Amino acid sequence: MKQDLEQLQKTASQVRRDIVRMVHSCQSGHPGGSLGCTDFLVALYFSVMNHNPKFNMDGVGEDLFFLSNGHISPVFYSVLAHSGYFDPKELATFRKLDSRLQGHPTTHEHLPGVRIASGSLGQGLSVAIGAALAKRLNGDKSLIYSLHGDGELQEGQIWEAAMFAPHNKVDNLIATVDYNGQQIDGPTEMVLSLGNLKAKFEAFGWDVIEGEGNDIAKVLKVLEEAKGRTGKGKPVMILLKTGMGYGVDFMMGSHKWHGVAPNDEQLAVALAQLEETIGDY
Repeated sequence: MKQDLEQLQKTASQVRRDIVRMVHSCQSGHPGGSLGCTDFLVALYFSVMNHNPKFNMDGVGEDLFFLSNGHISPVFYSVLAHSGYFDPKELATFRKLDSRLQGHPTTHEHLPGVRIASGSLGQGLSVAIGAALAKRLNGDKSLIYSLHGDGELQEGQIWEAAMFAPHNKVDNLIATVDYNGQQIDGPTEMVLSLGNLKAKFEAFGWDVIEGEGNDIAKVLKVLEEAKGRTGKGKPVMILLKTGMGYGVDFMMGSHKWHGVAPNDEQLAVALAQLEETIGDY
């Protein structure tokens, strides 16, 4: 059942609570990008995408999502759990020994909802294109969605895939870039400038949409617009402007929270800013 805007906002608040608690509990993980992408993934899983929590790896007849920037696993796991793929109580095992919720999603753990291992950056777009081509060959009209970090675009494989998709008219694919301008070593402009991404992807033959990523109503709008542009001979790329650490004031906009866990005091401050709406695991 699709959630309305108020329900989506409540879910997003709870997911953000899950993220900071998960990373704090094991003192390891990536809260910054996870918090920034929360609104996007909540909108995708709870309103936009046609998917089945009774997980089947083949995914016939349903939309598929591939997380390429796998280090933001906390948000992915939380969204999957609250979507019904597994019990939210399992979130308490994040990054623990013998847990199915490893730091980067893996398929050998057989966690429902995870279709690829995504620890090595740059590979997810190629996988998503392959899945989209398989849908086409099977006559399946469902869509493929993928998410990538902007720092991840510094990987060469991304641009090989970016050439391949338009050439082969992979028009059942909606890829999204988490465009927060931050990566582990600093601002992307300082590490390796990405230049004009819209112009670059358009030059490669993509249909590019720019949108705001931390307002669920606006995220819904851009995703619906993207869906409307599928089936027209071009892959669709969403450049989604987000804020690193969005929702927790002392984490927002700083690359320093890319991969650092909050201490006890910082956790308390963060949770005080995030409403408990569904119930902590």
